[in-house]
Amino acid sequence: MPLLELESVRRFYTQRRAMFSHGSHGQVRAVDGVDFTVEQGETVGLVGESGCGKSTLARIICGLEDPTDGVVRWNGAAVAEMSRADRKALLHREVQMVFQDPHASLDPRRSVGQSIAEGIVTHRRMSAAKVEARVGELLTQVGLNPDHAHRYPHEFSGGQLQRIGIARALAVEPKLLVCDEPVSALDISVRAQVLNLLNRLKRELGLSIIFIAHDLDVVQHMSDRIVTMYLGKIVEQGACEDVYGATAHPYTRALLSAIPRKLAPDERLERVVLEGDPPSPIDPPSGCPFHTRCYAAIARCATDAPSLDAVPGGSPTHRAACHLSGDVTHSRVGQVIQLSSLPTTSERNN
Repeated sequence: MPLLELESVRRFYTQRRAMFSHGSHGQVRAVDGVDFTVEQGETVGLVGESGCGKSTLARIICGLEDPTDGVVRWNGAAVAEMSRADRKALLHREVQMVFQDPHASLDPRRSVGQSIAEGIVTHRRMSAAKVEARVGELLTQVGLNPDHAHRYPHEFSGGQLQRIGIARALAVEPKLLVCDEPVSALDISVRAQVLNLLNRLKRELGLSIIFIAHDLDVVQHMSDRIVTMYLGKIVEQGACEDVYGATAHPYTRALLSAIPRKLAPDERLERVVLEGDPPSPIDPPSGCPFHTRCYAAIARCATDAPSLDAVPGGSPTHRAACHLSGDVTHSRVGQVIQLSSLPTTSERNN
């Protein structure tokens, strides 16, 4: 049984009509029919451009927002069927978040020890002495000195603050950590230290992790499974080696091709250059949501929405929402593919 399961989850926001506008209210489709699971002890990498729905999905998982439609299950129990008090107590204890900006996530007026102790005091019944001892244990666990509990956030570097943020998340002994761009605000010299810390804690504590990031090299290093989102939908998912080794969706291929790499003189990687911005989630295109920017689109892509199916000839767990998923796995090594340089849809169909 999965630790976490989302079934056909949607989260729509009503757009308020601007002053003097005669248009109707629109629905922003932030998350649009997502099926998503996390197993115990698994790290799932969640990738996609800004605005694709990653953070909204994270807030739903953490219980900070309710889905408009669909079912969220925690250890097999439907979260919506719980009372609001039970739901809050469960998710706030079992699911914790590590934020992108460690400076903004800590109260500058409170000592580090007070910030870490807040979750312990709220969810665990302990004496003051035991709370203080537990705070010291957590600081040691993330590689800091227990005496740091008496200092304030402005006295620490960014890497140290992110370690403190991780210690605060671990204070209530959660089963799932949701890490939203946890190293993007850190100097490159300390990123590896924080990533290695997360991997060590995962092994030692049996944690599950949802790792949200734009840096696909980092995601590959951290993840057991990759999930790619575009315009509120999952367009590809699978084991790390499947997604990186035999990419089945053109959008995932474009993301991977943008990873900076130092190549030997005789080596060249395919570079996919996408033109334009993602469509509006208020008025998404018909058919495949990616077809307006896709270098491999055919006429069918504009009318028929592809389902998230197993990739032909691949692992059963490797799935892609693409009509051509069996074809786009073949890399055009050495080419720079630009949307404007490709044949039009009508030309490809002739």
